Amino acid sequence: MRPMRGYNRGGGGFGGGFPGLDSMAAKLAVALVAFSALFLATQQGQGVLLLLNPRDVLSLRVWQLLTYAFVAVDPLGIIFGGIIIWSIGGFLESTWGSRRLLMASVGITVLAGLITVLLSLVMPMGSHYAGGTVMTTVLWVAYGLVIGRGQTNFWGIPLTGNWFAAIGAGFTVLRLLTVPAWQLLAPEIISLVLVFAYVRGASPRRLMLHLQHWRLQRQLRGRSKHLRVVDRNRPPDRDQYLN
Repeated sequence: MRPMRGYNRGGGGFGGGFPGLDSMAAKLAVALVAFSALFLATQQGQGVLLLLNPRDVLSLRVWQLLTYAFVAVDPLGIIFGGIIIWSIGGFLESTWGSRRLLMASVGITVLAGLITVLLSLVMPMGSHYAGGTVMTTVLWVAYGLVIGRGQTNFWGIPLTGNWFAAIGAGFTVLRLLTVPAWQLLAPEIISLVLVFAYVRGASPRRLMLHLQHWRLQRQLRGRSKHLRVVDRNRPPDRDQYLN
């Protein structure tokens, strides 16, 4: 499921293999493999504490919001997840930088888990979520959206980045058809909305700037209500300007 990357926008191009082991993308891939292996080795015991269970988080086992992001529950998920995170994550790291890659991959996965926990307060939700697929989907869709109308390819088939992102979202839709309730895939579904918003420019910093701009405009409108237009033909009354 690893894409063969050919990034082309405005006459430029991108192609290559995997970044070095010192890259953030490689570290995320190694973390996925390590935590997944630990889960498989201990799943009959304490390993379930690595997964996201909304009830556990509400009981202050908050580390699950982070650890679940690095757990894939089957060997194929571990192998392909690691490859996708390393390769696609490497491209995004070269485009965004390490910090933004971390925000997109881990940050969105954790936030999707947190929203799932909050939803469990008002409706029945699933339990024991594994977030390796969530992070993989986030990076896959982000990769396609970053390329946009530029060219990439999927298993040798040339297509635009937007279509590549749609394929990533399509995997989630297909999985949704195989489960009895959408709540079982809640973090993955929520993450699709979050990654689209993030790539399109929605960030906490930008939201704060919009909020500050709105507050300033509201204050200016409030002050303008106390102003009145003075008729230029009216004789000046100096007392009216005294306070």
